[in-house]
Amino acid sequence: MQYNVPVLSELVAEGKTPDVVFWVGCAGSFDQRAQRVTVAFTKILNRLQINFAVLGTEEACTGDPARRAGNEFVFQMLAQQNIAALNNYGVKKIVTTCPHCFNTLKNEYPALGGNYEVVHHSTYLQQLINEGKLKVEGGTFKGKKITYHDSCYLGRANDIYEAPRAVIEALDADLVEIKKCKTNGLCCGAGGGQMFKEDEPGKKRINIERTEQLMEVNPDVIAVACPFCNTMITDGVKNENKQDTIKVVDIAELIAQANSY
Repeated sequence: MQYNVPVLSELVAEGKTPDVVFWVGCAGSFDQRAQRVTVAFTKILNRLQINFAVLGTEEACTGDPARRAGNEFVFQMLAQQNIAALNNYGVKKIVTTCPHCFNTLKNEYPALGGNYEVVHHSTYLQQLINEGKLKVEGGTFKGKKITYHDSCYLGRANDIYEAPRAVIEALDADLVEIKKCKTNGLCCGAGGGQMFKEDEPGKKRINIERTEQLMEVNPDVIAVACPFCNTMITDGVKNENKQDTIKVVDIAELIAQANSY
């Protein structure tokens, strides 16, 4: 399926106003694996004729990595740049596939004058399903054993646990929970910066530990809803030489693939 990505500045020049801005994020823009999630979510938006747009080259990093690393100056510089662009267009609603972007836009931008309704794509997809706008066929995932890894910035930071599970259940798949899930879930390591730095002292990488927990239920698919979790868990599955039998898939990809978008 071909897809179309409207750019906000071009729509505004035509006198049009999108209902929602799709915040792509750095991973979704530049990481090849995360780009596939961006495309999958875009295809869903296109198929449902959602009136959306992206900022395109006007979208900068939210500043989340800079703030977590202690560089408040860079965070505020990036945040104010983004807020100026969003406010200039009168943006009211934002959807994003990245929990890190979601958390920063939703919880940290208001203090700097950026006040928007911010929705993670798991919640957005659940709403579309509940409203009957998104019809989901199980397709190749029907009856498959799927377990879900909770993103820290989605679960622990924002108490969103059920929306991604509701999307998976719509596939008519066998959603299997591991012992350490939801509030007891273990970070994949990316939330603590382990994707970007040398390992902390220890005998085992945290993503290996988390992947072993997820593999305890012998899943066909490990579902994720975060580009960083996707990378960390995929590396963990490869470390176990299970990449041919266990797939790590974002929930948007599950929907797009199931519906043959």
